[in-house]
Amino acid sequence: MINIHEKTLQDLEFSTVLQQISEHCITHLGNVKAQEISPYNDKEALLDALQLTNEYVSSFYNDNRIPNHGFDTITKELQLLRIENTYLETFSLKKIVSISLTSNEVINFLKKFEEYYPSLCLYASKIEVTKAIIEKVDNIVDRFGDVKDNASLLLYEIRQSINRLKGKINSSFVSALNMYHNLEYLDDIRESVVDNKRVLAVKAMYRRKVKGAIMGGSKTGSIVYIEPETTLQHTRELNNLEYEESEEVVRILKDVTNYLRDFLPVIEQYQIFLTEMDVIAAKAKYAKSMNAILPEIVEDKHLFLRDAYHPLLYLNNLKLKEKTFPQTIVLDKSKRIIVISGPNAGGKSITLKTVGLLQLMLQSGMLIPVHERSKVSVFDRILTDIGDNQSIENHLSTYSYRLKQMNYFLKKCNKNTLFLIDEFGTGSDPELGGALAETFLEEFYARDAFGIITTHYANLKVLATEKEEMINANMLFDERTLEPLYKLALGQAGSSFTFEVAQKNGIPYGLVNRAKKKIERSKVRFDATIAKLQKERSKLEKTSESLKFNEKKKQSEADRLESINAKVQKKLENYQELYDSNQRLIYLGQKVNDISEKYFEDKKKKELMAELFRLVQIENSKRKKVSNKQKKAIKAKETQVKKEAEKKVEVIRKKKKEAKKKEVKIEKPKPVLKIGDRVRMHDGRAIGSIDILEKGKAIVNYGIFTTNVNVELLELVEAAK
Repeated sequence: MINIHEKTLQDLEFSTVLQQISEHCITHLGNVKAQEISPYNDKEALLDALQLTNEYVSSFYNDNRIPNHGFDTITKELQLLRIENTYLETFSLKKIVSISLTSNEVINFLKKFEEYYPSLCLYASKIEVTKAIIEKVDNIVDRFGDVKDNASLLLYEIRQSINRLKGKINSSFVSALNMYHNLEYLDDIRESVVDNKRVLAVKAMYRRKVKGAIMGGSKTGSIVYIEPETTLQHTRELNNLEYEESEEVVRILKDVTNYLRDFLPVIEQYQIFLTEMDVIAAKAKYAKSMNAILPEIVEDKHLFLRDAYHPLLYLNNLKLKEKTFPQTIVLDKSKRIIVISGPNAGGKSITLKTVGLLQLMLQSGMLIPVHERSKVSVFDRILTDIGDNQSIENHLSTYSYRLKQMNYFLKKCNKNTLFLIDEFGTGSDPELGGALAETFLEEFYARDAFGIITTHYANLKVLATEKEEMINANMLFDERTLEPLYKLALGQAGSSFTFEVAQKNGIPYGLVNRAKKKIERSKVRFDATIAKLQKERSKLEKTSESLKFNEKKKQSEADRLESINAKVQKKLENYQELYDSNQRLIYLGQKVNDISEKYFEDKKKKELMAELFRLVQIENSKRKKVSNKQKKAIKAKETQVKKEAEKKVEVIRKKKKEAKKKEVKIEKPKPVLKIGDRVRMHDGRAIGSIDILEKGKAIVNYGIFTTNVNVELLELVEAAK
């Protein structure tokens, strides 16, 4: 029997998780029910709930999305159905039809896709699918929420009579309106509406001359509103018919309501089913928001949370776009209790809360944000003592309260219990409190309980090293900056870095040194040794990670080279085949050439044919019989290899051409130009003579005109004599 104490839910902030889940609900009842979620008492029911949530999550990632399960609450309608001689209004009937349609749609969908959603289908199959409710109401109520004319024969006749009577009232009113208008008894507005009846707007001075019932007057008193006598009789008759109509409508609604009373259990089931579906969907959406999964659930007591995130911290950091550090925690029969030590603000408490909250969520039918290879088991009890528990109401100190908690732990702790204690043993004299804490821990150990504690007490760290099924752990710190790394390291106790942290925060070295002298030398040495070991461990962790990375990189490079080698080998084989084929063709060509020469000399046709036939026979004896399909494949392969070879040859030729172009040409020295030399521009044809040379510029005379040109642009045609 699983039983989780209310205080555990408070310590682990379970209500915040429920609030976040309820925000994903789309119905009021679903929202309320989500906030009432609690850990399951029965393991079978828990496993079913987890499977339902897991299947709903899978619907987000396939093409068969589960239909909408939204509905309007029908709690009041269900209450009225339980009371005899009451009836439901048309809007209530429409709500019942809507919830019936939605339920039927979801149930039929889950049956259709049973292969994808076996657990959801099994859960839905317990609910009856019926169209009787929908058909009954649809026969009576139209889509606008009014009772249909043909709901009963009497209603049809009454409404027909009402329509005819309204026609008579209208025609009699129009005739009275025209008559009194012609007599000029009416005001300019002629008519108005009072109490939903058409009335004549009669001038006050003529009110005695118009026969009918006075229905009122204007604010100024200049107009009197009169219903003509000719319509009065018809109006009274209409009132009677409308009363009869309302009576018949009530009778019809009572009849439908009585019919629905037989389906009361089914309608109740529909609301419960859709509410539950809303909660399951909310759990699934919450799981998706943090990439939560369903880990493997094992029978033996075993807890392996790999890359586990604290849900509340993860979602909060996601909003702030900050990184959340995951933890990996292992609890099994060989290492049942973890003692986490180290300085404050390193993440000890959040690690403790992560384990507790994830276990609590899982045992409440929720998926958790861990790696897919994680393993968990179900605990009968989760006992927690986290945070400042000073009780003002009961006038108890922190230590008194904690002792009361320890007493409760001793009563309930057994092999199916998971206990989580933060700052174990604090609140009293360090020596005495530490001794008592050690005794409690020994007792929990003797009862085969599973648990995690955080502490600064050295004697508890020593106890963890002495007990076979207990293990030390610490939250890693950067040895240089003393900044927390938020990573749990199993197997070694953590130093509190008391003096190191004090120095880092500006406490004078002299004061720190005096403090060291005031405590036992052995304790300082013990703490210093732990601090040194922790630094070494941190270095080893970094080295290990670096080696793993390099090994992975080398393996990747080796795989790449292996792949290239295989490709090269394959190409070599193909080129060898091509070479052999070409050599064979050359040999055949030579043979044919020899036979041709022989025939050219002796002109013996018979011997020529015999030689050619023998040559063909020899070649055919080497061939293997292959199908047309194989021939095509061989031909295609040969063509491909030839193309590749030609491409390679083309590339080599190109490179040779480029190499030739790059060969350095011996350039002739440029002649020195003088006055009188005949010259021309590099890109021109006209020849002129140099008249003047000055500072790299030359004035060239072309006969008709002269021009000033840069000497570098000129080439010598004929030197001056």
